[in-house]
Amino acid sequence: MGNASDVQTAGIATARPNLIAAAKGLAPTLRARAEETKQLRRILDTTWRDLMETGILRGLQPARWGGVEAHPREFYSAAMEVARAEGCAGWIASLIGVHPWQMAVFSKEAQAEFWGENPEATFSSSYIPTGKAERVPGGFRLQGRWSFSSGCDHCHWVMLGAMLDTVEFEGRQVPDFRSFLLPRKDYLIDDNWHVAGLAGTGSKDIVVNEAFVPEYRSQSHWDYARNQPLPGWEINPGPLYRLPFGAIFIRSLAGAVLGAAEGFLDTWIEVTRNRVSLGQKLSEDPLTQELASKASYTIKTVKMRFLQEWDDLMQVAQRGGSLSLADRAELRYSTTRAAQLASRAVDQMFEASGGHAIFFNHPLQTRYQDIKAMMGHLGLSLNLPIKLYGSALLGLPILVPIGVGI
Repeated sequence: MGNASDVQTAGIATARPNLIAAAKGLAPTLRARAEETKQLRRILDTTWRDLMETGILRGLQPARWGGVEAHPREFYSAAMEVARAEGCAGWIASLIGVHPWQMAVFSKEAQAEFWGENPEATFSSSYIPTGKAERVPGGFRLQGRWSFSSGCDHCHWVMLGAMLDTVEFEGRQVPDFRSFLLPRKDYLIDDNWHVAGLAGTGSKDIVVNEAFVPEYRSQSHWDYARNQPLPGWEINPGPLYRLPFGAIFIRSLAGAVLGAAEGFLDTWIEVTRNRVSLGQKLSEDPLTQELASKASYTIKTVKMRFLQEWDDLMQVAQRGGSLSLADRAELRYSTTRAAQLASRAVDQMFEASGGHAIFFNHPLQTRYQDIKAMMGHLGLSLNLPIKLYGSALLGLPILVPIGVGI
């Protein structure tokens, strides 16, 4: 099995790529592939290679394993540019691209098994704990079905969520919510992805039948929530890997929405500029002009705050600090609220697009369906962030349900 020095001398990531420039360069190609991606129900092999070879999928991967180890502002900016061009590719770039961060905080043994022989190894995920796990000698036994594992067709591994036992958190006994990493031979992919939005993401079900997961390929999400020292810090000491789990993962969802919303705005302006209704050019209508101004301001403003928060987070990590639960609750609310505001701006533009916008071949239709599908993700619901942030503001206990997302 290879080691980090083998990877670096193999030329996998010899030159430091500019992820944002690479994403912008891919945009015309991604837009041209949109319909084929939708029909295939997963991103094209050529798109996967493009995202891998440009470094976007390895943006948060440790440099010692051939990754870019980029500042998160750069990675998420690049992923948003991909989503701006085409929603499904953006969803994959953001979600699959964020996974190397979690792998980097696993043990040295797990990282060597994962990346040692293939620095381009990736995993898809399904964290909602719908399957069952039990402790057995040396690790865990896992079985069940998990849904919405985006990009699973192209990945070599999968990360699944399950609960067992209990741990203490903030004076309470809570179920131990954990991630479990499995190689491709230990699970099946159920090709059940027939959907209206994000059709090209291949977010299929994962089925596991009595798979053994060794202890070193599992981590408790309560360790993330409690700011516990993580095994991967031994070999990946950089500030990138000291960031909160919830910030990294929930913001991958929100970032895809912000990028896709900006792409919707681009297309809406292009369509509206030449649209005529009842003999009048809509571009000359004051209400249309107001809508364009407000939508543009909203999307650009939440995007700017989203990116600025990455600078703030990294400054804390570079100083060796960590965020309190109250700070993380505020960040979780800010992240989800940004996605909600961008989505509402998209709704308003779509509602003003006329009856032809409901046709499948209308340039706004697929973009709209993709954004609505993104917003259906549980991680972008405001229910939990409102409770967490509201409790923090009012001085109440911050009761995190299962340790994920904060």
